[in-house]
Amino acid sequence: MSKNKKKRNKVYTGTDAAMTKPVITKISAVNRSKPSQWWFDNKRIAKPVLITSGVGIFLIIIIIEITRLLTGG
Repeated sequence: MSKNKKKRNKVYTGTDAAMTKPVITKISAVNRSKPSQWWFDNKRIAKPVLITSGVGIFLIIIIIEITRLLTGG
């Protein structure tokens, strides 16, 4: 049974070490209207709510039309 060699986990900081590049964060400003800014901020919550309400309204209309056909009215 041979002994496993310990792996090096220390960062090398010698004279010929690789230089770490600075992290560059690019920011762009956008001039939005108030409704557009609201939509941009709340899109993650508003989209599922609008989709489920649209599907619900569609199902209600279909049920009403089916009952109207069955009752002959």
